[in-house]
Amino acid sequence: MSSCLTETLDALYAARSQQHLANDPLSFCHRYRTPADREVAALIAAVFAYGSVKVIKGSLARIFEQLGPSPSAFVDRFDPARQRIAFAAFKHRFNNADDLCALLWSIRLMREQAGSIERFFLSFHDPSAVTIEPGLIGFNTAVLGLDYRPVFGPGGLASDSSFRFLFPSPLGGSACKRSCMFLRWVVRPADGIDLGLWQHGVSPCQLVIPVDRHIERIGRLLGLTARRTPDWRMALEITAALRRLDPDDPVKYDFSICHLGISEGCSGKQGAACLSCPIMAHCCQQAGG
Repeated sequence: MSSCLTETLDALYAARSQQHLANDPLSFCHRYRTPADREVAALIAAVFAYGSVKVIKGSLARIFEQLGPSPSAFVDRFDPARQRIAFAAFKHRFNNADDLCALLWSIRLMREQAGSIERFFLSFHDPSAVTIEPGLIGFNTAVLGLDYRPVFGPGGLASDSSFRFLFPSPLGGSACKRSCMFLRWVVRPADGIDLGLWQHGVSPCQLVIPVDRHIERIGRLLGLTARRTPDWRMALEITAALRRLDPDDPVKYDFSICHLGISEGCSGKQGAACLSCPIMAHCCQQAGG
């Protein structure tokens, strides 16, 4: 992979802006100052980050309005039976108020059991692993294994519950985009975009890129993957390609590449957006790909 592409992506990384951040669910985390509030906000914002940006931001705005000035304080005293009514009208595509309450309840349990979401995750993480895959499998499995009877009743979490969609596993082939995005936000060093909250076990070099439709498309255009299905194998393939550019921090380019689609209008088809696109010289469209 050429050093020229590295230079191009480094320049793209340096050009990230607050306008891009404002158009991203990560912006909700920057509303808060304390690490605990940012960590809780990050998990909530990440798991509901599916669908159009407009819909995501609308759903998150409604959630955080109810959580008040301290999301961590809210979840620490969250009582599903008493406070479910505040979220009764919540709907985010196919997730509903019960799913949101289950998420808030799960964060409360994680914090009660381990002190923070980070320490809960670290109990499954392998510092010697190439990627966060073992920790992610353990974490998401454990979250789904918590006691949800206070939310769903005596039967607990049903096998067909839509809440399970919020915590998929690489074992099922999922790209786990939202989980990988949450980990990028909290693990990567604070740089004005990412938060740098976790500094005691997970290394940025272990992160896996969150594959959404923009990373999937642009990853192919840049020759970072030849795969056609946006699954865990694609995520690992793109990450491996980026690791050759920056072994210590391969997903540093995720935000800026993704926002070529989210904020800059890249559709994967030749058009007006291509004329000013900073990666055009490396795009497979150049050769008719």
